[in-house]
Amino acid sequence: MNNIIKNIYFGAVSLSLLLGTTSCGDSFLKEDSGHLFTDELLETSNGALGMAAGLYSNIRWHFGYEWAYGITLYGTDEFTNGSDLTSQCWNNYDNRLNPLDCTTALGAANGNCPGVSALWNEMYYGISSANLLISKASSVADKDSRNKAIGEAYFLRGYNYYKLFAQYGGVVIQTEPANGSINHYYTRSTAEETLNQVISDLRQAYSMLPTSKWRGNGTWTRYTAAHFLAKALLYRQSERCSDWNSRYSSKTDLDSVVTLSDEVIAACPLASDYNSLYADWSGTDCKNEALSEILMVAEHNADSSTKGRYGNRTYSYFTPQFSNFSGGWVQRGQYVGLDFQRCRPTEYSYDVFDNVNDARMWKTFKTVYGLNNIVNSKPNRVNFKTDADYQKALAAWNKFLADNNITEEQVPTLGDQGIIFILNKKTDARFNNNPYGTFGRGAVAHSFINPQSGKWVPNVFPLYQNGKYMMDQFGVSGSPSTSNVFCGINKTEDGTRTGEKDDGTRDVIMARTGETYLIKAEAQTRLGNYQDAIETVNKLRARAQWKNGEDRSFYTDGTEAFASNSTANATLGKCKDANNVKLTNQDAYNASFIKKSSYYLSTGIDITTNASNLQILSYKQLPEEDEAVLSKLGCTTDKDRMINFILDERTRENLGEWNRWEELSRTGMLIKRAKAFNTEAVSNIQANKHELRPIPQAFIDQLQNQDGTNLTDAQKATWQNPGY
Repeated sequence: MNNIIKNIYFGAVSLSLLLGTTSCGDSFLKEDSGHLFTDELLETSNGALGMAAGLYSNIRWHFGYEWAYGITLYGTDEFTNGSDLTSQCWNNYDNRLNPLDCTTALGAANGNCPGVSALWNEMYYGISSANLLISKASSVADKDSRNKAIGEAYFLRGYNYYKLFAQYGGVVIQTEPANGSINHYYTRSTAEETLNQVISDLRQAYSMLPTSKWRGNGTWTRYTAAHFLAKALLYRQSERCSDWNSRYSSKTDLDSVVTLSDEVIAACPLASDYNSLYADWSGTDCKNEALSEILMVAEHNADSSTKGRYGNRTYSYFTPQFSNFSGGWVQRGQYVGLDFQRCRPTEYSYDVFDNVNDARMWKTFKTVYGLNNIVNSKPNRVNFKTDADYQKALAAWNKFLADNNITEEQVPTLGDQGIIFILNKKTDARFNNNPYGTFGRGAVAHSFINPQSGKWVPNVFPLYQNGKYMMDQFGVSGSPSTSNVFCGINKTEDGTRTGEKDDGTRDVIMARTGETYLIKAEAQTRLGNYQDAIETVNKLRARAQWKNGEDRSFYTDGTEAFASNSTANATLGKCKDANNVKLTNQDAYNASFIKKSSYYLSTGIDITTNASNLQILSYKQLPEEDEAVLSKLGCTTDKDRMINFILDERTRENLGEWNRWEELSRTGMLIKRAKAFNTEAVSNIQANKHELRPIPQAFIDQLQNQDGTNLTDAQKATWQNPGY
C-alpha cells in the first residue's frame, strides 16, 4: 500500500497544480488554465498513470470530517445523535437543514456542522479531474496504460455522480474539461439522465479496469466497478426512480445485477471470520487490509507527507462519552477511542440482532471497558498528614460503600470491568430487580455485582428492564434525546494515534463483497425470486454463525494496534493507580482493554462452544427480530417483507458502513423507518422533501442565463429540490 499511497499523493499534488483547489465560491467546476502547459505530459503513459493515481485522493474526503456520518448515517433508523449536537440538523431534519450551510450564525451548535455544499463541491472537484484525464489520456499510445488510466477516471466520475445522484437527484452533468474557463451557465439534468450517466461511466470503467490490484491494496479493479454498476442498476429499478424507470426493462437491469454480483462474489470471496474485516486490525498496513472481500477503500497510512488535506477522523464518531459519564473510572486517551459520541445506535440497531446466535453483534459492539483510573479505594493512613484528614477520607470511603451497598472485597481495581453494556432482549426479565441489583453510571449510586467476577461495576447499563428500552435513560443530560450513554461500534477503532485527536492511519472500507450478496438478494427479490434471495442471504449468514469451538465471549478491536505505539511509555493521560501515581499509556491501555464481551451476561445462556445456526428455511418464516420490525412497519406483501428483511440484514452486516441514508432513500423507506425507529427525527422528517438534500444555495446564486444575465428568484427556485 505504501507505493500506491505515494503515487496517490504525488498524483494529487500534480492535479492540484493543474486544477487549483475546491471552494464554495466561483471555482465550481473550474479548471486552472495551467493544465494547457501539461497536455503533453498527460498524453504519456507515466503522466496519465500518475495523474490517475491522484484521483484516489478525492475519495479520502468522505472520511476526513463530520460529513462522514452526517450525510450518510444520521437521520436514519440505525443512528441518532448523542448529547453532542454538532450535526444535529442532519439527524432531526429541522429548519437548519436548508440550502444554506449551517454555521453558528445560522444556528449550528458549533463550527463543525457539515455544510450542504461540502459534498457537492468535492464531488465536482473529482469529476473535473476525471474529465481532464479522460480527454487527454486517450492519446496515450500504450493500450494497457491508456485503459488503466482512463478506466480509473471513468470509475471516479461514475462514483462521484452516483453520490451526487443519491443525495440530490438530478444534477449538472459535465463530461468535458472546462479548458480554463469559468462558466456560470449550466442546465440541470433530470434524475434519469444523471443515473444513466452513472451507469454509462461505470460500464466504461468495468470494461477497461484490470482484475488485478496492480497498484497495490486499494486499487480500483473490474470488480470494484462491477459492484457499483450493480448498485446503480438496482437503483434504477428501485422506488426512488418509480416515476420514470418503466422505460427500462426491469428484468434486463435486475438480471445484470445478479450476473455482476455473481462475478464479484466468485472473484472476491468473503473473509472467513467477520472479525477480520474490522475488529482484528493490528495496525497500519496490516494483512487484513488486503482481504479479498474488500473492494474499495479510502487509504491511509502513517506517513504524514502523504496525508494530504484530509486524514481519517472516523475513529471518533461511534464511541460513547465514557470520560464524562463514567465517574472518572474510565479515562480516554490514544489507547482507547476518542469519545465524541456523535453516532448513538437506536434501539432498532441493537434489537434487530439475534443476540445468541449472530456473532456479528458481538464482533461489532464494544460492550466492556476496563477500569483504568482509580476513583475510590480504601485510604491508607501513611498517605495523610493528619489524622483528621485520614478520618475524613475514611468516612468518604465508608459512605461510598454504603451508598452502593457493596463490601470492600467487591470494589474493583485497575483492569477490572469499568463499563458493561448488557445487550439483552425485551423479554429478558433477569435484570428487572434482584439478584443483580440496581444499575447506572459511575456518579449515580447503584448496587450491581457482576456474578462472573464478584465485583461491583462502576457503570452498567442493560438494554431492557421490565420490557422497556432503558439504554437511553442513563445519560448525564437526563434526556433520552441527548443521551451520551450507549454501546458503540468498533469498526473504526484505531490504536496507532500518537495523540488523542491525531488522524487515524487505518483504511476506511467503502465497499465489500458482504454488501454484494445483499445487492444480489435484493435484485432477486425484485425479480420475484424470493426463495432464491433467501438462499443468497443464507450464504452471508453462514459466516455470521458461531463456529464449532469458537469462544463466544472473545472480543478484540483496532485499539490493539497500540501495542507498537511510540507513546506507550509516556504519561499523557489522567489515569492513576490507588496511590495516586499516574499510569503510563501502556499501563492505562492494558487496564482499559478487556478481551471479553458481555455475551454470556447479556444472553443468560450456559457457556458453550457449539456452532450456532442462522439459516432461514423459507421467506414465509423470517426470524423473530425481522417479524417484529415488519409488524411495526406494517409490511404485508411478500415483496415489502423481503425488501425490509434485506434492509434489516444490511444493518446486521453493514452497520455504520457509510451508506444507510442513501439505501433507505433509494428503497422509499427513509421516512417510514426513521419515524418508526429514530425518535429524534420523528417530529420534522417529511415525505416528498427529505428523500433528497437541498441544492446548495451558494451554487445557485452563482448561476447566470446564457446571455450573462443573473437568474431571477423564480428561475433560482426551479433549481431547488422540492420542499426547500
